[in-house]
Amino acid sequence: MRRIFILVSAMVFLGSCSSDDEEYVAIDEPLEFTVPSNFPEPSYDLEANPPTKFGFELGKKLFYDGQLSANGFISCGFCHEQRHAFTHHGHQFSHGIDDLEGTRNTPAIQNAAFMTEFTWDGATSHLDLFPIIPITNEVEMGETVTNVVNKLKADKEYQKDFSLAFEDGEINTENFLKALAQFMVMMVSADSKYDKYVRNEAGGDLTDQEKEGMELFEQKCSSCHSTDLFTDGSFRNNGLPPNPQLNDVGREEVSGSADDRYKFKVPSLRNVEKTAPYMHDGRFGTLMAVLDFYDSGVVDSSTLDPLLKQEERLGIALSLSEKEAIIAFLNTLTDNTYLNDERFSEY
Repeated sequence: MRRIFILVSAMVFLGSCSSDDEEYVAIDEPLEFTVPSNFPEPSYDLEANPPTKFGFELGKKLFYDGQLSANGFISCGFCHEQRHAFTHHGHQFSHGIDDLEGTRNTPAIQNAAFMTEFTWDGATSHLDLFPIIPITNEVEMGETVTNVVNKLKADKEYQKDFSLAFEDGEINTENFLKALAQFMVMMVSADSKYDKYVRNEAGGDLTDQEKEGMELFEQKCSSCHSTDLFTDGSFRNNGLPPNPQLNDVGREEVSGSADDRYKFKVPSLRNVEKTAPYMHDGRFGTLMAVLDFYDSGVVDSSTLDPLLKQEERLGIALSLSEKEAIIAFLNTLTDNTYLNDERFSEY
């Protein structure tokens, strides 16, 4: 493990010579950010926004606070549930204010410090700006950042929280977003059975079927789901037939380029066992259905990824036993430590 320490002020003790009373003034403490030995270096600038005890706690409080939405009920944690790798398990689309429904499946939140693009279409390339998207989406949280900040300014508890978390103590947009980012930066998932296997740690023994699945995965899937993040962070058209009711053009909506039509971000497959339904529109309820699609459901188009457009056929040829082995391997990516880590839980 590689550990990153950010130097900030430590705890300060103030004593009084004329009184038996002792006063402790909490300035802040740095949090240790550990880079798993099988991970790449983080993309997030930890020096620009170093995670600290109070910053993290403030970010966590904000993450689970319904005040970030227009109706005071929908928090970030409403759609991002920890036990399902911070996805909205069982929901094809996100449900927001007034029970309105979005058009995309809720993506997992994990290992955000190592990512360079966020949301299915890459609407932002900075983690600090990521929360603005759901907050201002009219069917998700339906609020403005200005209104959120004003609510926080009027809250005495938040006045104290911000004063502890930031040197200037200001409740403003920058500090609000930095606090949320500090919480998400620390959300590292790297303690699955697979991780123990590649790091030669106890509990990392794979079955023959899981090893077979890993070999098949490396042959047939790892071109896109690469590195131990299990994503290359790119945007690709994987051949899903477009949903005519949604007409979601994907990355093209951000870039404005027809070359990006129907391209969506390659998701990480970590904890994928727990994050159904699958794809940007949540159309598949099981991993077997996903592999069936790649085997026989890929649809050709001008932007279809070349990796899925071979001379002899579209998609990825997979037998039933190969699909079962790949799923067995994918299940080794489940990180129960992360899914149950009390640091990230609401209660």
